[in-house]
Amino acid sequence: MTVRHVEQVMGTVFSIAADDGAGIPAAVARLHALDAKFSTYRDDSPISRMARGEAVERDPEIAEVLRRCAEIEADTDGAFTAYPAGRLDPSGWVKGWAIEEVDRLLTAAGSRNHLIVGGGDVQARGEAELGRPWTVGIADPLHPDRYTALVRGRDFAVATSGTAERGAHIIDPATAEPATGFASVTLIGTRIAHTDAYATAVFAMGPERGLEWVEERAGIEAYAVLPDGATVETAGFARYLAG
Repeated sequence: MTVRHVEQVMGTVFSIAADDGAGIPAAVARLHALDAKFSTYRDDSPISRMARGEAVERDPEIAEVLRRCAEIEADTDGAFTAYPAGRLDPSGWVKGWAIEEVDRLLTAAGSRNHLIVGGGDVQARGEAELGRPWTVGIADPLHPDRYTALVRGRDFAVATSGTAERGAHIIDPATAEPATGFASVTLIGTRIAHTDAYATAVFAMGPERGLEWVEERAGIEAYAVLPDGATVETAGFARYLAG
């Protein structure tokens, strides 16, 4: 029997479907702990205090997050940064990492098949049912009540960056202006933290550079909707399409 749980935290909604729910209480507690530490909306969080230039006690988790952000920034030639618009905000890494933490805790507690959705980004483990992979819908950014594609797989991650919910909010670090080349870009990878951060970076790069960047990397595929509704995808994306 599949156990389901929905939790509002980190400014969004996390939903969990697992074949063993023993790890859900610990996973939910972990999400709230990460929110308390990394939220950019809570004035008392260490990240908000650091962004204001206040001295905070050294925290190994914050140091690790900033190190990961620096790695992604180098890997994407600066298209991803923990300092969008010049202010400390590592959310582009933290949300995906939080989903991975839920995955880790569910697995440690005995779950072998689960799907975690946080703010529209997905980490899938195992399969939905015996012999049936997970199916994930990619929302159409121009028609939010529709899916523009359905993908399926086992042990995969799906991350989308787009303008549908928050408008043109992704800043291109090269210009310090909102990126507008995509309506949405979806990346498929294996682990959601990197996949989500790369999706943000590819969105900032724009269609030509972004899709070329993905094509040069093994283990990642991309599907994008352009502002005029046209779609483009990388060479290997089709193998994930359902139906």
